[in-house]
Amino acid sequence: MRIAVTGSSGLIGSALVRSLRTDGHEAVRLVRSEPSAPDEVRWDPDRQYVDTAGLIGCDAVVHLAGAGVGDHRWTAAYKKQIRESRVLGTAAIAEAVASMGTPPRVLISGSGVNFYGDTGDRAVDEKDPPGEGFLAEVCQAWEEATGAAEEAGVRTAHVRTGLVVARHGGAWGRLFPLYKAGLGGRLGNGRQYWSFIALHDHIAALRHIIDTPELSGPVNLTGPGPITNREVNAAMARVLRRPGLFAVPAPVLKAVLGEFADDVLGSFRVRPAKLLDSGFAFAFPEIDGAIRAALGR
Repeated sequence: MRIAVTGSSGLIGSALVRSLRTDGHEAVRLVRSEPSAPDEVRWDPDRQYVDTAGLIGCDAVVHLAGAGVGDHRWTAAYKKQIRESRVLGTAAIAEAVASMGTPPRVLISGSGVNFYGDTGDRAVDEKDPPGEGFLAEVCQAWEEATGAAEEAGVRTAHVRTGLVVARHGGAWGRLFPLYKAGLGGRLGNGRQYWSFIALHDHIAALRHIIDTPELSGPVNLTGPGPITNREVNAAMARVLRRPGLFAVPAPVLKAVLGEFADDVLGSFRVRPAKLLDSGFAFAFPEIDGAIRAALGR
């Protein structure tokens, strides 16, 4: 297969490209700078430009690009960047795909479990409505931006991703150094649910969606068993054999992170109902196994 990927330098995108190439598939990387390698295709989401000639013959497009939600403090300007990097980029990809005489069979577009807002102790799946809050609104607009591709008849999946357990990159990549230094601990009261997924399973799930014609619309990319932050802390301490005694009170998180702290302290108890119903098998469904996989153990 020939598959185009945006965000190919990020945690998930780079792992997906490696996985595809290992299995003999052709991965095309969409880049914002002038292409300097045969596998690169130019795109400019700010100008709504995609070199569609480079997408000819692609079986799928996996769109993962977007500004990191935790990379900077949430000023008004950065919140605008978070939203526009997702909505404008997605619209550009969707319109490019729709304009092609023979478009890819499937468009997989990123989203997040933040779509559901803070769910507290209530478990939700793809049938549940959107929640409230800045990131919930961003996810809704993000998913709606694929409209052109859907109207053109391209199977479109919105992958609502949870917290990816990986040693380097993403939110979890910031936890490992803290625990290794003996500084790990719960965040806030620790009762908030974390919907985690091992990086290995995330990549396998993306490829499963590409290969499964029945999967479209929202698809939760989370492990089958969300756990609380307290349980995450205990697992990290257990697997890394370090204490997890520290705790960061909610007021401190809010002082340091500003508005973003509400999402760090928020509870997202999200189940991957569509993945499970489609027969997808998780290699690392439990948190200890996901952590060990991230460490290469």
